Amino acid sequence: MGNTYCLMGGCIDQASVGVVERWGRFEHIAEPGCHFFNPLAGQWLAGVLSTRINSLDVKIETKTKDNVFVQLVCSIQYRVVKASADDAFYELQNPREQIQAYVFDVVRALVPMMTLDALFEQKGEVAKSVLEELEKVMGAYGYSIEHILMVDILPDPSVRKAMNEINAAQRLQLASVYKGEAEKILQVKRAEAEAEAKYLGGVGVARQRQAITDGLRENIMNFSSKVEGTSAKEVMDLIMITQYFDTMRDLGNSSKNTTVFLPHGPGHVRDISDQIRNGLMEASSAQVSDV
Repeated sequence: MGNTYCLMGGCIDQASVGVVERWGRFEHIAEPGCHFFNPLAGQWLAGVLSTRINSLDVKIETKTKDNVFVQLVCSIQYRVVKASADDAFYELQNPREQIQAYVFDVVRALVPMMTLDALFEQKGEVAKSVLEELEKVMGAYGYSIEHILMVDILPDPSVRKAMNEINAAQRLQLASVYKGEAEKILQVKRAEAEAEAKYLGGVGVARQRQAITDGLRENIMNFSSKVEGTSAKEVMDLIMITQYFDTMRDLGNSSKNTTVFLPHGPGHVRDISDQIRNGLMEASSAQVSDV
């Protein structure tokens, strides 16, 4: 329901006030409700002002300290002070333009002293400065500034694209550092595992050779004790020849064999046995020296 009034009276809605004049001069503020006027005495309702909160969005284009053009969107919420409604009615013809002009003045004086990064970080300080200036100026005209919000900061599209590329490059660089550290850790762990495997493999080979040496020694001692007139060398040659023929038989019986060329003959078998015997003796002597 809107405000209704005529020459003899009027009805003023809630959240509104009326300005009553007598012979063209301000007389009093009319509160919400029905009012009667005496036109014969020159009394009439000059106008009605809303005391609701109004919102005004102001777009300001300016330049930062680092020469970046930005567009700021500032939202101002203001209202008419009921006690000073006569000042709001008579002093300002267009309050929205007045507010917009002061916002332009404050923002364009403050933002050029800040870099783009500082502007994003301190946009609340910019809004606070605008609020202080508007409260000081508009309060004299019967208006109260309720809130000021710096809604958006829009740099030039090319600047936004460059900022995104810089951010992406920094993140890629950080990802590369983390990836390099991860690869370094994997290589170190892989090297440690390989060294441990080689160590354990060496221990296994040493134990295997020791077991072979112990087994051969035991066989030689048993054979020599049971067959009189045999020497350890003869027993060793016999064992080597036996193992040699067993190996040849296994190679022949294997379904996935590979052709192996070996010197064959009694003399060559003797050479092989000498080489094996010498190797076993060296292993035994090395073990004794370690003990």
